Amino acid sequence: MTTNHLLELHEHGQSVWMDNLSRDIIQSGQLAEMVQNQGIRGITSNPAIFEKAIAGNAIYDSAIATGIKSGKSINDIYEDLVFADIQGAADILKPVFDESNGEDGYVSIEVSPNLAQDTEGTIAEALRFWQTLNRPNIMIKIPGTDAGFGAIAKVIAEGIPVNVTLLFSVSDYEKTTWAFIEGLEARVAKGGDISQIASVASFFLSRIDSKIDDLLDAIIKTTTDAEEIAKLSAIKGKVAIANAKIAYQKYKEIYASDRWQALKAKGAKEQRLLWASTSTKNPTYSDVMYVDNLVGLNTVNTMPPETIAACIDHCDIENRIEMDIDAAYSVIEQVKAVGLNLDQIMVELQTEGVDKFVKPFASLMASLATKVKQLTPA
Repeated sequence: MTTNHLLELHEHGQSVWMDNLSRDIIQSGQLAEMVQNQGIRGITSNPAIFEKAIAGNAIYDSAIATGIKSGKSINDIYEDLVFADIQGAADILKPVFDESNGEDGYVSIEVSPNLAQDTEGTIAEALRFWQTLNRPNIMIKIPGTDAGFGAIAKVIAEGIPVNVTLLFSVSDYEKTTWAFIEGLEARVAKGGDISQIASVASFFLSRIDSKIDDLLDAIIKTTTDAEEIAKLSAIKGKVAIANAKIAYQKYKEIYASDRWQALKAKGAKEQRLLWASTSTKNPTYSDVMYVDNLVGLNTVNTMPPETIAACIDHCDIENRIEMDIDAAYSVIEQVKAVGLNLDQIMVELQTEGVDKFVKPFASLMASLATKVKQLTPA
């Protein structure tokens, strides 16, 4: 019998969530089978995933037609479709939520990407999503932007689980963690229970390597020095994993602090690091490099279906998150030494990341408008 390497991750303290959701996998029983037999312990979604799921898929037509008959707006029809899928997935994952005492079993839904720079708008939408969805195992995704940090603290203070998304830099990860802690402290100050509030900080990976590799290739094209070319080439495909390992060291530091220990004494759960954007973009790299190299205690890895399939087949599972830490710091220093401004690159990546959600959201709404026109009786 073939070994499912995905199942080994849980034994090493890492939970596997799937970065994919559609009505097809809910209604076909595929999601339930993956949860029961393949080790999937959560679901993450985003506007790009829903565009792929809904646009041109006839499985949603009857629900769209119902919305039309009720006189609903395009946005309300969109939310009806998405909320139904989120609730359906949450119900399938509820046994995992119960068995893990609220550590896993979550389904993440993102606030509108158009609110990425709107603190109050994000808070209002997060509260509305939470109340409307009415499931204990929902996580509201809020981007880790400057406007997002204030929203994270307020939403956590309301007792709502939060998935902080679009994190690239270690400094933004730190701000995320302190916003989470600030939210818990505010809830304690109001006499609220904090023992059941879960959160993850989604640290993006492959997009970092794709961008930095392109920048390194551009420098390589301008030099004829073989030694310099070798030095630049040696950094390629190394930065995202190095950056993530450094973030994990920061995670350990923060959760050893007196400030956190005071919350832990009141039953608080740590905000786990979640590795996102884990599909390898460069075909010359291992298709499971962002899994194999970042296995570690109290972490989550959210994978698209193709990475899940690859990992089931040939992941090599070992706790590597704390291996070669000096080498990780060295990689970051080498990037700076060749003249790349890593801080600026991370800012650009986050800006591009927001845009990568804004565009498919707009595209989906346009597709829905077309579908509504087609299904509206003459």
